[in-house]
Amino acid sequence: MTSAALSRTPLLFRISQALGRRAGVALGIAAFLAFVLVPLLHLVVPAGNVFHLSDYFVTLIGKILCYALVAVAVDLIWGYAGILSLGHGLFFALGGYVFGMYLMRGIGLDGSYHSPLPDFMVFLDWKELPWFWHGSDSFIWAVVMVLLVPALIAFIFGFFAFRSRIKGVYFSIITQALTFAAMLLFFRNETGFGGNNGFTDFKRILGYSITAPETRVTLFALSALALMLTLVGANYLMKSKFGRVLAAIRDAESRVMFLGYNTLWYKLFVWTLSAMLCAIAGALYVPQVGIINPSEMSPANSIEIAIWVAVGGRGTLIGPVIGAGIVNLAKSWFTVSFPQYWLFFLGTLFIVITLYLPNGVVGLWNSLRARMKS
Repeated sequence: MTSAALSRTPLLFRISQALGRRAGVALGIAAFLAFVLVPLLHLVVPAGNVFHLSDYFVTLIGKILCYALVAVAVDLIWGYAGILSLGHGLFFALGGYVFGMYLMRGIGLDGSYHSPLPDFMVFLDWKELPWFWHGSDSFIWAVVMVLLVPALIAFIFGFFAFRSRIKGVYFSIITQALTFAAMLLFFRNETGFGGNNGFTDFKRILGYSITAPETRVTLFALSALALMLTLVGANYLMKSKFGRVLAAIRDAESRVMFLGYNTLWYKLFVWTLSAMLCAIAGALYVPQVGIINPSEMSPANSIEIAIWVAVGGRGTLIGPVIGAGIVNLAKSWFTVSFPQYWLFFLGTLFIVITLYLPNGVVGLWNSLRARMKS
């Protein structure tokens, strides 16, 4: 196909060609559901109608889409690079906190104390904004910081860790210690991040009411768009030379180094990219759920992310999306119907997956398809 003809080819068709026919069709269906069907059923179909999508449903699925984006980000480093992080909840929370600062500034004088300062600062007798809050009232500044802050922290941490050849369980423990230390820091009132209460009571985003149905659907659609673009970009990246080298590093890093590749920069790039994707998910998550606090940095949350990837099937991209959906839908049901048994269910699920389904749900599906063809 010539470049002139290619430029006239619809974007979705070109993406479909790059992904393959089945994946392209699945992407098209997902786009129709996210950008057409859900908005229509939520905004146009009246409440009380059997086809109406409630606020709860839209928010729940939007939240799960954000979790799925985090799972894909972890799959990039664990499934393709062989680096198991148990601290990615930190980057997710950092993205949420940075965007939460913008949302807090957007409250303006509508807070409980009618002060330009956030309510928690007035309560703690702060007289002015800390230096790191300056510029947080700008949406563009918030978006830039959502990407820059987690990327910088991930780059610095990853550089020293990978240069020191820390890997395996030692790397996992260090990442867990990092997120635990950050959680303890954010719990402190004097750090300027709301202490154990965090940020909440948001009012507006870009001047629009954050609870308006139109805003809710827009955030849902943006979450779906971010996930789809990530899947397309990650699929392209992992099928490129970079992805093949990354897989070789996962399987035999010493041999790759012997062939002359500097594995540090390959691992550092995918590690930093993964952190940025988690931060984007966090920034989309916060306005939908309406709160961000240090509990999002809990080591248990990062372990749960790894479980999503394991359940779906690591090294598959789509598997983590499926795993995040299965686990979080089950969590929503269990925590309402049987709240005391949720952690037992999660632990049992992880044990079963580890022992009997090491390749996850996607691996099971591929095995069944292979048997049916034979």
